[in-house]
Amino acid sequence: MEFWIAALVVALLAAAWLARPLLSAAGAAPAEPEAARDVQVFRDQLRTLDRDIERGVLAEADAEGSRAEISRRLLAAAAQAERQAPARPAPRSASRAMAAGLALAVFAGGGGLYLWLGAAGAPDRPLQARLEEVRSAQAQRPSQAEAEARMAEAGTPAAPEPAPGSEEARMRDLVAQLRTALADRPDDVRGRRLLADSLMRLGDMQGAQAAIHEAVEQQGEAAPAEDRVALAEAMILSAGGYVSPEAETQLGRALRADPANSVGRYYAGLALAQTGRYGLALRFWRALLAEGPADAPWIAPIRAQLPDLEQAAARAGQLAEAGEPAPPPAALPGPDREQVEAAGEMTAQDRAAMIEGMVAGLAERLQAEGGSAQEWARLIRAYGVLDRDEDAAAAFARAREALAGDDAAQAALAQAAADAGVPQ
Repeated sequence: MEFWIAALVVALLAAAWLARPLLSAAGAAPAEPEAARDVQVFRDQLRTLDRDIERGVLAEADAEGSRAEISRRLLAAAAQAERQAPARPAPRSASRAMAAGLALAVFAGGGGLYLWLGAAGAPDRPLQARLEEVRSAQAQRPSQAEAEARMAEAGTPAAPEPAPGSEEARMRDLVAQLRTALADRPDDVRGRRLLADSLMRLGDMQGAQAAIHEAVEQQGEAAPAEDRVALAEAMILSAGGYVSPEAETQLGRALRADPANSVGRYYAGLALAQTGRYGLALRFWRALLAEGPADAPWIAPIRAQLPDLEQAAARAGQLAEAGEPAPPPAALPGPDREQVEAAGEMTAQDRAAMIEGMVAGLAERLQAEGGSAQEWARLIRAYGVLDRDEDAAAAFARAREALAGDDAAQAALAQAAADAGVPQ
């Protein structure tokens, strides 16, 4: 109620300030121009001249010169007075109608804007409280080392040895040779970039992170945005798609140097979504979708996650921060088997980013807020495609518990579990 009273008072003051000139001018008499007074003076002089002639004080012949001069000045003053004449005041009724219209526009316009942009009934969120929330959330986020340790505890199946003569075997040999060469060239930034890229392609995210980190450290403040984004990407993939505070710092520094870096903007949007800043994440990703190109590696994961992100932003009242809506997504919310398998056409790092980002985002939302049987089924099938059998079984158990009593949902979950190879 206090908000509405304050808003009403402000609207009244604004309407009064706008209407005051109209109401005060409606009854005011226009000021007489100075030239009009001169006209009256010259007319009085002509009448005085005529009276002097009638009384015999002045002869007619002597008065002609004076009459001609006074008449000339009278005509000049009359022309000047006409130019200085004020505009006729508007009728009082028209001024009052205009003032009422302005007041109505203030109330209607302000109320309409609030209904469009505001959040009626939302509790106050003072700046200090919001800053405390951000600091608290940042303090609770796992660090990069903690996230990598959790990934190590979860364990990942060892990759099979490549067949002799295969492309992967040749790349590993080249990586070994590059490591040997770099051992004697500690200042070779370009070589470390090449090593990091090669390790990325081999799926060695932590090795790639170490190599690009050395390149960034050697360059210091002069490190380009591309290197910082590559470092952040390696950190994110090493943490299973989680954007740690350290990775977010690298992204921030990269985007300050190059705000147009598309890969950095994609991961910045992912970081914002993971920390509850859904509206700003939408702004980042919608801009990337609008810019394209359609075959960019970040387009598919953005379209897959966009519906869930829009729903989260709507629930949090953050849609006003998101800007204009993006083009309609080409895929259903959340990853399904076809989307995950389609990632095989991408490079290793792009594929890992797409899959982990999609699965992690969907799993986090379902764990926190629940979802439909179709969404749980997509998560179970995605885990199955990724050979994460334990996660698939755990998701199946949580979904069955969350949707207990819904026979149709239970049947859909059972089919998804069978597709993922989960024993029942």
